Parts: sequence; structure tokens; C-alpha cells
Amino acid sequence: MGTTITVIVLLVLIVGGIAYFAKAQAATRRRQLDDAKADARRLVERLGGQVLNLVGSNEPAKQALADASERYNAAGSQLEQAQTAEQAKLVKETALEGLYYVRAAREAMGMDPGPKLPEETERERAGKVTEHRSVDVEGRHYEASPNPGDNTPYYYPGGRVAGRPVPQGWYSEPWWKPALVAGAWGLGSMFLFSAMFSGMAGIASAEAWESGYDAGQEDAIGDAGGDMGDAGGDAGGDFGGDMGGDFGGGDFGGGDFGGFGDF
Repeated sequence: MGTTITVIVLLVLIVGGIAYFAKAQAATRRRQLDDAKADARRLVERLGGQVLNLVGSNEPAKQALADASERYNAAGSQLEQAQTAEQAKLVKETALEGLYYVRAAREAMGMDPGPKLPEETERERAGKVTEHRSVDVEGRHYEASPNPGDNTPYYYPGGRVAGRPVPQGWYSEPWWKPALVAGAWGLGSMFLFSAMFSGMAGIASAEAWESGYDAGQEDAIGDAGGDMGDAGGDAGGDFGGDMGGDFGGGDFGGGDFGGFGDF
């Protein structure tokens, strides 16, 4: 009887401990979600205030504000549906991108862009358009510029689209949008990137871009190839030498095979 009671008490304690742990974990997740949503809501409200109070005075500013408004609507919808802290962080990223568009619109109108935005350095890893480019690719005309203009009214704040970096700058058209929607780049995307950015300082080469690398990471391509080549050579040499010697010699046929030592 005593043993039975002890077992029952232990089971009750275990079940109670599991229930307490699960409740504590749920409370932690809830607190993390609330904190993340509050952080995201702050940026969404800031974006909303800019979008509702600014009116574009030229075509680049109007287009940038239209993109900012699109991000504001998307962020608001995401915020309502967010059920985890990770989802709330995505809301923050959407709102932050909208604020980059607002900043661009203000600059296009000659206004003070305001304080720098969080994570701006990370976005700049994709590079910036530093000079005006005008190219024709597959029968279409494209332009890129560090400044807004009648021929370059579309802004992009810089970052990754479908795994590849798109430099910050102003463009004649949003050439990255098909990849943004489809989640993959078209067959001619590398030719366009190469024609538009070849030789521009601070921007990845076409080969690096095709492999998904940022500017300054081109060496990773060569290093990866060299390391793989070295690994292949070492493996081939070791395998051929060791196996040829041990397998072809007397070790395989003798008593050492049974212990798997020399083999």
C-alpha cells in the first residue's frame, strides 16, 4: 500500500510539474508576442502618420509614397493576424520598409528625410547605385540613378529579393518586382544586372549576384571551388593510396582483415 501511495504522489507531482512548465512556457510566448506586436505597432503607427500627412509634389515622391502606403496596408493586415513573435517581427520589417519609402519621398521633395532608420547598414550591404546608368537589354530600356528624376521615379531601399541583392537607388521601372511576386528570378535577370551594374563600385559582380552573394563576397566563389577541389584531391589521393596499398597488398588476404584495422 505504501509503495502504491508513493507512486501516485510521484505521478501527481510529475503531471503537476508538466502542467506548470507548459503554463509558464505559454505565458512566456504570450509576453514575447505582446512585446513584439507593441514594437511593430509603433513603427506601423509612425508609417501611417507619414503616409496620411504627406502629399507627393513630383512623380518620384508620389510613387514612393504609393509604395509606402502599400506597405502600411500590408503591415496593418499582418499585425491583426500575427499569432507569434516571429510573425510580429515580419510586421516590423514591412513597416520599416515603408518608412524607407517615406524617407525617399521626402528627399525627392527636398525635405529633411528625418533620423536614420534601424538596420539601415544591413540594407546597404546590397550596395547603392552611385552613378547614372542607361542600358538596353532584350529590346527594353532601363535606367538607374542615385537620385530621383523623371526617368527614374521608382525607388528601392536596398535588400534581398528572392535570395539576391538589389542595390538601393532610383530606377526607370521596378525590375525586381516579378521576382518579388514569383519568388524566383527570370532567365535574363543576370544579363540585366550585369548590363546595369557592371563595374559600379560597391555592387556585386554578375557572377556573385547570380550566386546570391553581396558585394565583397566574390572571393567566396573561388574559395568554395578551391576548397572543394582540394577536398576532392585529398580524398582521391588518400582513398586511392590507402586502399590501393592495403587492399592490393597482403593485409586484405591475411589475418588483419578480420579486425578491420589495416583495411
